[in-house]
Amino acid sequence: MRHIFVINPASGKGSWMEGLLADIEKACAEAGIAPEIFKEPDREAMMAFMRQAAASGEPVRIYACGGDGTIFCAVNATYGHKNVQIAAVPYGSGNDFVKLFGEKEQLRDIRRHINGTPHWIDAIECGEDVSVNIVSMGFDAEVNARQAKTKKIPLVGGPMGYNIALLSCVAGKFYSRFTVQIDDEAPVTGDFSFAIGGNSRWYGGGFKSCPKAIPDDGLLDCVTVRKAFGRLKMITMIGTFKKGQHLDDPTWLTFTNFNRGKMMRVHCDTPAAVNIDGEIRMATDVTFALKEQAVCYVVPEGSDYFARKQAGTL
Repeated sequence: MRHIFVINPASGKGSWMEGLLADIEKACAEAGIAPEIFKEPDREAMMAFMRQAAASGEPVRIYACGGDGTIFCAVNATYGHKNVQIAAVPYGSGNDFVKLFGEKEQLRDIRRHINGTPHWIDAIECGEDVSVNIVSMGFDAEVNARQAKTKKIPLVGGPMGYNIALLSCVAGKFYSRFTVQIDDEAPVTGDFSFAIGGNSRWYGGGFKSCPKAIPDDGLLDCVTVRKAFGRLKMITMIGTFKKGQHLDDPTWLTFTNFNRGKMMRVHCDTPAAVNIDGEIRMATDVTFALKEQAVCYVVPEGSDYFARKQAGTL
């Protein structure tokens, strides 16, 4: 099997590259593995390289070294190729998808990934894109889309860019008029702040929007939040949502709906932002379709994922 370390130097903050390369060299030497290193900040070049490796047909384990965007690139470049395994080494700013499998420092141990367990997880198809984490429309997606624009403003970046985008959306597009349908249920039309399909739990740098999602249960966790309060009231309540307590909180449950299914369809009369693992598309009609056992993900050695799942405490 080929062991390919795809490193995105644009991920995260600080100088982590030198330490990572040393860790790769040491861990692979101990395991008797000849690593292939591909360092590339350009996403198209990165995906083209992984696409070519997947198309070779030979067994390959791709170590996506970066953030959630690097995992997105690895999944979408290799999707449909059964010869590919994907491991995730978190060096991004959010690292939301990997949270279910361990702590960041633990997951940076290359040896754990080399000795990890290949495990088939589900994925969400959305048009031409594939998500292993969370897809959504509504306030969160609009903030993400606006942030992409604010980051281009000179001297604006990081938290400042996000805060400008957040304030802009609070003052503007806080709710959207959607028609939402889950599987074959009757469509529901109304003003929504969130329409979320989850294969895993966290997004947006730590918001636990789908606190019950399990990425290999064959089900899509569908969370919709209707308009119930004004902007200022909702902002004071967002902490409950971030902690993942909204599906148990009596107040939130008066305007929040939770279902599990295979598919969520969302319609908007005018183009709205669609979030796919942090990537933004614009659309009026989208379908979030769950595909079972679609991606071979390497669960790192030492992760308590399988034990917690078996015990029912995941």
